[in-house]
Amino acid sequence: MIETRTSVLPPLSTIKRHLPAGDPVDIEQIMESAWCERGLAAQAAGKSVAIGIGSRGVARISEIAACLARLVKDSGGYPFIVPAMGSHGGGTAGGQLEVLTGLGVTEDRVGCPLRATMDVVVVGSTEQGWPLHLDRNVAEADALIVANRIKVHTDFHGPHESGLLKMLAIGLGKERGAAWIHRYGVPGLREMMPQIGTALLQHVNLLAGVATIEDGYHRPVELSVFGAEDLVAGEQCMLQRSRELMPRLPVDDIDLLVIDRMGKEISGAGMDTNIIGRWMMEGEPEPEAPRVRAIVVLDLTEATHGNATGIGLADFMTRRLYEKIDLPLTTLNVFTSGGLLRGKLPLVYEDDEQTIDMALRHVFRKNPEDRESARVVRISSTLDLESVQVSASVLRDIQDAPDLISATEPCTPEWHDGRLTPF
Repeated sequence: MIETRTSVLPPLSTIKRHLPAGDPVDIEQIMESAWCERGLAAQAAGKSVAIGIGSRGVARISEIAACLARLVKDSGGYPFIVPAMGSHGGGTAGGQLEVLTGLGVTEDRVGCPLRATMDVVVVGSTEQGWPLHLDRNVAEADALIVANRIKVHTDFHGPHESGLLKMLAIGLGKERGAAWIHRYGVPGLREMMPQIGTALLQHVNLLAGVATIEDGYHRPVELSVFGAEDLVAGEQCMLQRSRELMPRLPVDDIDLLVIDRMGKEISGAGMDTNIIGRWMMEGEPEPEAPRVRAIVVLDLTEATHGNATGIGLADFMTRRLYEKIDLPLTTLNVFTSGGLLRGKLPLVYEDDEQTIDMALRHVFRKNPEDRESARVVRISSTLDLESVQVSASVLRDIQDAPDLISATEPCTPEWHDGRLTPF
């Protein structure tokens, strides 16, 4: 049996920081104005309108979905929600409806039916001959609205990353369309995905693409409504603004990063690769920063429904997390994405204390005497970076940083039955 030290972590301070911020938007006011300015009421009247909603934890997504459904109904149309989430939810219609429920998108909340299918039809092809897969319910509707957040992607960087085009090409392509694009790896995402999404605009009656940008506090600070004619250029502009608002870890050089929880609603990769500095995508060079020697993940969120896609980005995990993993669901998502390295299992230890202890032993194998001055950062998740915990060696580097608001006195972390207490 492995002996666990009494205090496996050095004393930690809880710091609070200013994150990149904007002014929260009035969702209903902006969408109502755009609905009027673009003459969408006349376009929706008498039509069945599919509203595509994805699986990511987009801030206030149930409010956005409910507002769109109301606008369609008030215009004399017949709205319904469709899951636009590729192979997520275990690649089943029921699983995708369960994901929507977890996001608060229910029939009672949004005021219209939810219709899910994994069936797709090929509605055409690109100039290169690539097939255009489309959710059957969407293909049979009179019109389409898609709503998504524009953000930096976790697999690649390019002119179009995570946003409306990705939702069209991959989300509404369901498992079949997602697998077709992902089989080409990162080039499929960077180059083919935007072209397929753009081509789909010629084969659907797109009433509107609703795009939000979130700041470092996970608040929508910009909302734009596009038509088919300005969606591509508009999304590209919003991506750059999203990049500017992306938060970061307090330092670039870290011995141990402890992440309390991961999940698909936090990031498509479970934990945001742009935050942790790891891509682990074949053919893509690793980011230059941050430089993290070891990553420990302690738990899986309930909202991810056992989907631990991205667990391979970590080096160590607890048995508690391991036992929550739905292996068939995770395997399907990882295989569809093609990022097999991200599906490999980290080393598993019995509890938080032992897992963190073994991670630090690994980092300081050659120089165990330096462990007491370890550069440790602990975060709740890659989506929650306002308050984090840091060791003294990290605090010294940031004590004069302009974004630092406050820092507590260092104290020895507390444990309860082997679990690290929340901070």
